[in-house]
Amino acid sequence: MERDAGTGEKGEYLRRLSSVNDLIQAVYRSRKAGVRGIPRELVAEASRAVIQGIRQAILEARDELSLKEIKTSADELAPLVEEEVKRRLSPSLRRVVNATGVVVHTNLGRSLLPRAAVEALEMAATRYTNLEFEVEEGRRGSRQVHLRRLLCELTGAESALVLNNNAAAVLLALTAHAQGREVIVSRGELIEIGGSFRLPEIMAQSGARLVEVGTTNKTYLEDYRRAITENTAVILKAHTSNYRIVGFTAQVTVEELASLAAEHGLILMEDLGSGTYVDLSEHGLPWEPTVKSSLEAGADLVTFSGDKLLGGPQAGIVLGRAELVEKMARHPLARAVRIDKLSLAALEATLRIYFDPAAALQEIPTLRMLTEDQEVLRSRAEGLAARIREIAPSLAVEVARDVSRAGGGSLPQADIPTWTVTLRWKGHGAEELEGRLRRHSIPIIARVKNDRVIIDVRTLLEDEPAIIAEALGDITSATRGE
Repeated sequence: MERDAGTGEKGEYLRRLSSVNDLIQAVYRSRKAGVRGIPRELVAEASRAVIQGIRQAILEARDELSLKEIKTSADELAPLVEEEVKRRLSPSLRRVVNATGVVVHTNLGRSLLPRAAVEALEMAATRYTNLEFEVEEGRRGSRQVHLRRLLCELTGAESALVLNNNAAAVLLALTAHAQGREVIVSRGELIEIGGSFRLPEIMAQSGARLVEVGTTNKTYLEDYRRAITENTAVILKAHTSNYRIVGFTAQVTVEELASLAAEHGLILMEDLGSGTYVDLSEHGLPWEPTVKSSLEAGADLVTFSGDKLLGGPQAGIVLGRAELVEKMARHPLARAVRIDKLSLAALEATLRIYFDPAAALQEIPTLRMLTEDQEVLRSRAEGLAARIREIAPSLAVEVARDVSRAGGGSLPQADIPTWTVTLRWKGHGAEELEGRLRRHSIPIIARVKNDRVIIDVRTLLEDEPAIIAEALGDITSATRGE
């Protein structure tokens, strides 16, 4: 085939290719056009993109047959422009189905909000509020008052401050209390969360100087004591919420560090990371230090996330001694990292649920999923399997035991027993089926193991078994003629 794009067959196809103006006119006169009311410039941009794509396809065509399959006229290309306009107007952030069994899935948005939080968020988004206004006195107020009392009542803390995330809480605490001074940390607690939160880097940004003590697996109280100098400001204990060091280990308790800090007039700060309020060990999960237990053990400042095991929106929460918290609140950096009104409204509603611990286990999705009864999960898996067998008979479907994960840098070693639906598709690999589910109109995010697609029912919402079954029906029926 002639390869000269200017004079051969490719050149002929390029000359036939519709102009941008002709294509725009074809789009607007199409009876099926979905672009009426759309700005002409957007249609023009979509038209240029389609033409560029067709031009590239012509240039890359390998033979005459490939060329003949390429459409070039305005009327033929008009539907492609409509699809391109639709794509450009579609939101980038959209719903997916979490079938992974990872409850606090960072890549899928972490914790789902309880209904009360969603209602509070909607109110704050659509109505004026007393965000920073004292209604009784008729004067400007502080947004922190809406959460401070709640947090203090729930945890026993003297004061509280809420910021936009936990990294900001740690950064502000270190900046306000240790800038230009030393902070002592065990080498076994130099954490990294998600690749972007590294404790040494946060420390450097705050202006504090990191003093490492102990070894990766063993740190003793005497290691901290020997590291204290006249320039020491803070002893920092960082909870290793996304990893565990096991075997030949030793670490110092909060109580021991509190006594040492008090002896030398230092601040003991604990970064709890995922920050649980409920004792999960009462529900068959590994014990995690709760916010209250950390404060009761003597920590002067405690920081943690709002959107992990607490089950609320993204937030960084600081609890502790009033004078320390207030110094942070007055720091100029506090305004740059303050919580926004929508997260504040959602967090307030979430926290109120915790006054009734039994209700919290049912109403807060993260806690409900983590503590779901095994028989409920088994019944859900069997129901989904039956639906799939009926609508997609070409799939081999089994119900099997497996393990879920807490996710979000929480309970890293916890194998949480669960029930799953496993899928095999004759003549197709598991990776292909997983990819087709992921590219469905509502993306379904599953796992692959042992050449099977794994659907973990722990993280499925009420309407999602039907979505999964219908998607599998569409996928398998669409490939029968391939």
